[in-house]
Amino acid sequence: MSDPLEGKALALDAADELAGHRKRFVLDEDTVYLDGNSLGALPAHVPARMADVVAREWGELRIRSWEESGWWTAPERIGERIAPLVGAGPGQVVVGDSTSVNVFKAVVAAARLAGPGRDEILVDATTFPTDGYVAESAARMTGHRIVPVAPAGMAEAAGPRTAAALVNHVDFRSGRLHDLPGTTAALHAAGALAVWDLCHSAGALPVGLDAHGVDLAVGCTYKYLNGGPGSPAYLYVAERHQAAFDSPLPGWNSHADPFAMAPGYEAAPGAARGRVGTPDILSMLALEAALDVWDGVAIEDVRAKSLALTDFFLECVRAYAPGGRVEPVTPEAHAERGSQVALRCAEAPAVMAELIRRGVVGDLRRPDVLRFGFTPLYVGFADTARAARVLAEVLADVPAGTGAPGA
Repeated sequence: MSDPLEGKALALDAADELAGHRKRFVLDEDTVYLDGNSLGALPAHVPARMADVVAREWGELRIRSWEESGWWTAPERIGERIAPLVGAGPGQVVVGDSTSVNVFKAVVAAARLAGPGRDEILVDATTFPTDGYVAESAARMTGHRIVPVAPAGMAEAAGPRTAAALVNHVDFRSGRLHDLPGTTAALHAAGALAVWDLCHSAGALPVGLDAHGVDLAVGCTYKYLNGGPGSPAYLYVAERHQAAFDSPLPGWNSHADPFAMAPGYEAAPGAARGRVGTPDILSMLALEAALDVWDGVAIEDVRAKSLALTDFFLECVRAYAPGGRVEPVTPEAHAERGSQVALRCAEAPAVMAELIRRGVVGDLRRPDVLRFGFTPLYVGFADTARAARVLAEVLADVPAGTGAPGA
């Protein structure tokens, strides 16, 4: 008898309006790539664009490309491409630097924007480690103290001494989606600013920065935005804060008249004051080209498919996996789920290594979490069913309580 889940996968793929986007990426037919939440797949047209950037814009035009090829305006221009994906209006997103550098800018600027007497910064206690490291440094620099708080407790923890809170929209380990609208509103009610890390949500689900009144936000571009390894991050500064945004890294690129080379600093207007030094043009233009895959794509449709994929994966895992070997960490509720499924497994290191050897690429968060990221633009339902079947086979071959296949 045929597997009913295989039939369901075929029907879902046939009805998938985003299925045609898969051909826009470089993917191996014999591999299921479920690690786009760490590094997105290469859009197929990017190599040709980069060959032109290197050979013509750099090789032939050389310094003329700052003007003739639009290099100088790339940080704002590409920011405008990202803005609709995170629900931001024009003039509020600038691309450049790493996520860590932008977290530093945002946290220090938020502390400086806060009113007098506000000497604490709330930090997501489950945050990606770098955010915590950077926030601690920012607090030392500004004379604030760090208060670690679980995301669900931010509203209760915020008070008259709170300057700002730094929160991850989606938890990098579990895939839990945190309440951006509710948390932001609660922080504002307490007189504090909201700074959001969007690394695991931008390009996977609607964010609504403007609609929900977010103050500052940062995010990377190499995950669901497919910008390439180490591609530049972005910084969102709500328009209402731009005139008072005081960057701790004032560089010549964010000067109101950068080529005056004046000894004194005067910040540029708008989002450009989030710039620092000379942009990383090669990575930036690769990102710009990669964003072409979003032309004509609605983020709401991406979210709908993401939830359908993760629902189906959980269904397949329940059907195929040996009982008691894996436990979902990612919430079942759609309102609490990003675009990944995390499974707790005692033998996680051995299991993930064997999954990758057999052509299902996820990743591991030590000591015991298997992570599977679902990128709706190129992951299908047949891929999803196959990944669950291979996971079940690997679990059967990796005995419980052991660290290696067949041990």
